[in-house]
Amino acid sequence: EVQLVESGGGLVQAGGSLRLSCAASGFSIDDYSIGWFRQAPGKRREGVSCINNREGTTYYPDSMKGRFTISSDNAKNTVYLQMNSLKPEDTAVYYCATRCQFGTVVVGPDYWGQGTLVTVSS
Repeated sequence: EVQLVESGGGLVQAGGSLRLSCAASGFSIDDYSIGWFRQAPGKRREGVSCINNREGTTYYPDSMKGRFTISSDNAKNTVYLQMNSLKPEDTAVYYCATRCQFGTVVVGPDYWGQGTLVTVSS
């Protein structure tokens, strides 16, 4: 059974950092690209970043470049999202999935974690 479990969310002050984890089970993170998404209250879900572990490639939308870094640990079958210089507008539920968003196109199998809440206070 494919499972994704996010952790690492919490309350942080503006300017602070958090590292989110996405622990995968039931498959290898080499099998699928893994994407991070977020959904803020009252807003549409948006792609944050994507990693293809097999190819060793990463992707960030222009709006996410510079502050967020996606990485992976094959031994732990886990994907991470390092978030620095956090802003109140980064407040959202962050999800990992076996899919990625490129512009308006989302590709990949439809498996999602339960999400982890990130709250950035001003």
